[in-house]
Amino acid sequence: METTIRYDFSLLTEYDIHLFKQGRHFRLFEKLGAHPMSGEGQEGVYFAVWAPNAKGVCVAGTFNHWNTTALPLQCRTDGSGIWEGVVSNVMGGDLYKFIINGANGDVFEKADPFARYAEPAPGTASIVWDSTYTWEDALWLTKRKPFTFDKPMSMYEVHLGSWGRQPDDANAFLTYRQLAETLVPYVKEMGFTHVELLPVTEHPFYGSWGYQTLSFFAPTSRYGTPQDLMYLIDSFHKAHIGVILDWVPSHFPQDGHGLAFFDGTHLFEHEDRRKGFHPDWNSYIFNYGRFEVKSFLISSALFWVDQFHFDGIRVDAVASMLYLDYSRKEGEWIANDYGGNENLEAIQFLKELNETLYSEVPSVITIAEESTSWPKVSKPTYDGGLGFGMKWMMGWMHDTLQYFKEEPVYRKYHQDKLTFSMWYAFSENFILSLSHDEVVHMKGSLINKMPGDEWLKFANLRLMFAYMFTHSFPKLMFMGGEFAQKKEWNHDQSLDWHLVEEPSHRGIQLLVKDLNHLYTGEKSMYENDFKQAGFEWLDINRRDQCVLVWKRAGKQANDHLIVVGNFDQQTHIDINIPVLQRNHYVEILNTDAEKYYGSGLINPGLIKPKTVVVKNDDETEDKQYELTLTIAPLTLIVLKPVAKLRRSKKS
Repeated sequence: METTIRYDFSLLTEYDIHLFKQGRHFRLFEKLGAHPMSGEGQEGVYFAVWAPNAKGVCVAGTFNHWNTTALPLQCRTDGSGIWEGVVSNVMGGDLYKFIINGANGDVFEKADPFARYAEPAPGTASIVWDSTYTWEDALWLTKRKPFTFDKPMSMYEVHLGSWGRQPDDANAFLTYRQLAETLVPYVKEMGFTHVELLPVTEHPFYGSWGYQTLSFFAPTSRYGTPQDLMYLIDSFHKAHIGVILDWVPSHFPQDGHGLAFFDGTHLFEHEDRRKGFHPDWNSYIFNYGRFEVKSFLISSALFWVDQFHFDGIRVDAVASMLYLDYSRKEGEWIANDYGGNENLEAIQFLKELNETLYSEVPSVITIAEESTSWPKVSKPTYDGGLGFGMKWMMGWMHDTLQYFKEEPVYRKYHQDKLTFSMWYAFSENFILSLSHDEVVHMKGSLINKMPGDEWLKFANLRLMFAYMFTHSFPKLMFMGGEFAQKKEWNHDQSLDWHLVEEPSHRGIQLLVKDLNHLYTGEKSMYENDFKQAGFEWLDINRRDQCVLVWKRAGKQANDHLIVVGNFDQQTHIDINIPVLQRNHYVEILNTDAEKYYGSGLINPGLIKPKTVVVKNDDETEDKQYELTLTIAPLTLIVLKPVAKLRRSKKS
């Protein structure tokens, strides 16, 4: 049967075009791209593409033997620059591209910017696809509420292609559906509340880990179909685990079939490379000031939340968007209209992105990876902020890793690296992150950042993880860290799961599991995560001993835990620890426990307080309370009031 094209149908209304031109159309995925039509005499596939400077646009594919001139689209007469048409005899699974006769006379074969599915690399065609899926996560969506900052959030960051591989072929990926059977129960067992997926948007270069995104509406076909990814997300939700998508609006690759020079002009990117090209990533920068581009990007973010039920997005490389001189030398950038280095167009885009997402899906979570001191990243736009819900605490991550690289004998000179974060902690809604960026590019694995021999490395890592989980704010840990992966992360290989058979690695894994359950099971660990009332230093004056004492408090009176960290390589016997209440305590976690591959030096039984009378300068006296403990080297312990413990047992 002959394949034909007709122009008597359009999904676009006048109002759609108005919104598109104004940069206010945020559901473009419903209008542009390839849409199978059926019923009422409308059989065929409706194609629509934005190419305002093209001299002509055709669609070609397997349905017409890739004839590049036989199926010309028609340009709308409303000035939108959109070309459209309905092609007959096109089936789901057919490959296609847009053949664009560019403004300069060159002809380009372009993938569909709104494609729902893409040909597996090294192929570059788009695929006609019906993304219909019957979801089974209604209970999760019903219970999902706007984030109230008094709930636990512990994230497991995952690169799907290297978390695991096929058991009979180490070079073959696990599929989305196989990951639903393996990854989901593992995350559940480990006690994480969320997973954060490195970008699953289609990308031509696998080695970019997805950060060189090319198809902003298509999940990568490396692991299966769009419905297969939906099944994976559905499985997470049925296990009561949230899913965050790593999303990259900061740049896009130069590949010829992609967005670059799309219609023979710099349509999506700036023409001037001083504004439109990233020297760090050798990729283009979006023109955030162009209304149609803004609609494209915000539509992409909403698409993943709306169509794929992602619970939030983590926006990559926000700092690179905010500063016009980011990673540039003098003369390599252009100041804004006021002479400054702020990218005013990107700032406005980020504000509208967050406003739109929170308006459309109030339960969404937006997270910024922003590495500078830009103010109010995670504050509302009405308060002058960028509108993100949360922000990675990059300063905490750098300080913590620098501290733990120090030999314990020198740590007393660097204690401020552990305590400084609480001085600025509540200026933003922070997340503590130990992400993939810390275990690549010759930085080494987390376990190999730790000093000392094998036993000391593991003791240090247990201590660092426990310090992280008892610190304020949600947590994020990259896969492999939870069992002390020894090798630096390699995206071309599976994690070294055989290590879990060794007691030292299994001990780390068990500790992370217990830390997650401690964090999610004790309200004092999360109810006031974003409030000063939830954290209090009780003793930061023992530099020579490298001992820190702090308190985590919940909303209810006397709902608290005492945390004691010995960051030294020496055992402290009968050390006195200040507490504020005259409670009896029990030790509920000790990183030196034998089950974690520690030496087993714990504080068993009931720990009774003793009263200490302190004379003040004015000769008055105050009563203080202390606990006497023994703390093993490189160990963190958590103490719980007995009264609260008894109440918990009754409940």
